[in-house]
Amino acid sequence: MPNVKTPHLPAIRRHFQLQLRFLYNNICHFRPAKHINDSIMDSQSSPHGSIIFSTVGRTNYGFDIFSIKSPFSFLNSPVEHRLTDGTSINYNGQFVDEDQTLVFVSERSGAPRIYLRRPSSQVQIEQLPTSIDSLFLDHPLLRNKRLYYISAHQQPKQVFTSSSALYSTNIEDGSKIIRLTPYDSVDYSPAISQSGHLIAVASYGDRRWPTGEFHDLTTDIVVFPESNPEKRIVVCQHGGWPTWSGDSTVFFHRQADDGWWSIFRVDLPEDSPNLRDDPIRVTPPGVHCFTPAAASYNSKSMIAIATRRPGKRYRHIEIFDVESHKFYSVTELLNPTTHHYNPFFSPKSLFLSYHRFRGESSSGDTTIPSLDLVISPEKGLSMLRLNGSFPSFSPSGDFVAFNHDFNANSGLKIIKSDGSKKWTLFKGRTAFCNSWSPAEPNVIFTSVGPVFNSVKATVQIARVSFNSLNLTNDDCGEIPVEIEILTKEMTGNNAFPSCSPDGKHIVFRSGRSGHKNLYIMGAVKGELEGGGIRQLTEGPWIDTMPSWSPDGKLIAFSSNRHNPDNVTCFSIYVIHPNGTGLRRIHVAGPEGSDEVDKERLNHVCFSKDCEWLLFTGNLGGVTAEPVSLPNQYQPYGDLYLVKLDGSGLRRLTCNAYENGTPAWHPSAMPMTALDKEQNVIVGDKLRGEFDDVLWMNC
Repeated sequence: MPNVKTPHLPAIRRHFQLQLRFLYNNICHFRPAKHINDSIMDSQSSPHGSIIFSTVGRTNYGFDIFSIKSPFSFLNSPVEHRLTDGTSINYNGQFVDEDQTLVFVSERSGAPRIYLRRPSSQVQIEQLPTSIDSLFLDHPLLRNKRLYYISAHQQPKQVFTSSSALYSTNIEDGSKIIRLTPYDSVDYSPAISQSGHLIAVASYGDRRWPTGEFHDLTTDIVVFPESNPEKRIVVCQHGGWPTWSGDSTVFFHRQADDGWWSIFRVDLPEDSPNLRDDPIRVTPPGVHCFTPAAASYNSKSMIAIATRRPGKRYRHIEIFDVESHKFYSVTELLNPTTHHYNPFFSPKSLFLSYHRFRGESSSGDTTIPSLDLVISPEKGLSMLRLNGSFPSFSPSGDFVAFNHDFNANSGLKIIKSDGSKKWTLFKGRTAFCNSWSPAEPNVIFTSVGPVFNSVKATVQIARVSFNSLNLTNDDCGEIPVEIEILTKEMTGNNAFPSCSPDGKHIVFRSGRSGHKNLYIMGAVKGELEGGGIRQLTEGPWIDTMPSWSPDGKLIAFSSNRHNPDNVTCFSIYVIHPNGTGLRRIHVAGPEGSDEVDKERLNHVCFSKDCEWLLFTGNLGGVTAEPVSLPNQYQPYGDLYLVKLDGSGLRRLTCNAYENGTPAWHPSAMPMTALDKEQNVIVGDKLRGEFDDVLWMNC
């Protein structure tokens, strides 16, 4: 215990690594209308280096796609077959034929890409061409040699608007790309009718995303002919995840007025889709039902759904008989303690499929790498996903301090920045938000105490010292440390330390006044034993997550001081360490506009040259239907860059997850440093430990 002074397949893997090297150079800048005429930055001012960040739950998914045969036998000892190969995560599939040829999404190349599995082919899995430089591809469908999919590569003119739209591509050569979604509109979750003539989507249309909404997206069910996508008809307001039964019935999910997620149906006369009946509720209250898939062989009779039942923890796939109103359990018989997602049928409904955690004993990736390379839209930036949160680089960039989690694996750890070694500084105590001293390679500052708590909760700033020579040996166990608490007892919630570049001072957030404001104290003794402390900001609002600039001249932080009554919206501010020069960085729009007061911008930090700010924000809306995924607290959270004057906004991540707690070092990570074929993977055993949506009341 620390001394506390004061209270699998090599050829295929190489193929994907080559694809990653190619895709790594793709550039897809996020430039809303405010910045659309900004001049392109020259190479000297373009951002460069390495960014490490966290993504809620993503490293633990371990998804593969599974199928069972003839699910309508109800259900005489169903047998699962895994269809994907255990590499990375594989999800949101659709069958092409009854041979179980499968089109699906995989993140094996560092971003969501679309792949095809051919059961009879020697190379079973191949990436399909889209000719699109996109950070996000999803929900693929393959019909008549055309691939239909959601992409987010064409950025909208306005912030707080999703870029998700439906496209189609000729799969033989990746040419003839057609955008099926009108420009300035947003579509999710496409479905193609049995004949292939009609397409249904969940659509926002050209409406703005209601900032912060994600539990139940207020999308509409829109239908249009595949041959004439401009002829769009809203067949039902408020609905998502459509699925066709024949060419005249669409099932979809929505949250009903009684609070239960349920499946609804709308019928379209085949001779006139403009004439439709009011939607009919199909599944009863008392069980949450969502992400439906209609069985094609029996018209309107059977649908597969994901369910969450009261008193049960896991999401499961069930069959619902629309005529008899009976549920038939499917996956709970097979894997009762595993979440299952997004069912789909083969064309003749001979197979039912879904994705889930592949299991600890399955072949494929069984270790969560401490660091995982992801595709960066900026040529000069390497981007790495951390299995943990709150990373902080050592001064040299050779090491990264981080918090593994805030539960069973709480504490403070260090990894090499190539992911090859890992050490534990302390464990069994909740710690969060770390700041490695720029002047002392053997000192890390952290917050010790409960996360997300009140101003009066006891959270302390700790100085953690250790012998840095322990990071040069091959023993990757627990390193002896000395922990000094720098804040006084009974001073409330002290957190989010950031060290000055000379290593002499710490700026942090404290609730000691009854409000969460910023304070500065000495980095050695803190406010104890004659050490000094002074208040940097003051007011009845929240100032939090400070970051000291590398040149020492500014401190950036998040605050709701422009609207203290709103505790969900935060903007970026900067201030001099002497308390002068306070100003707001207007990112989403000009001062006084409605847009800037919708900002949720947090976890800000500086580039080495102090020209750029890196932060996580809600500027891009929601990229996919959140109910179709495991729990994401803020699925609109993505990483962005902006200049200190608020110009040059660039988007770095674009996915359906919550990305946050970034750290930035000026040194670029070599592309070969995380080569899983050449290096031993250091990390945790993959156990599928993640939560299903926590906001659904069960």
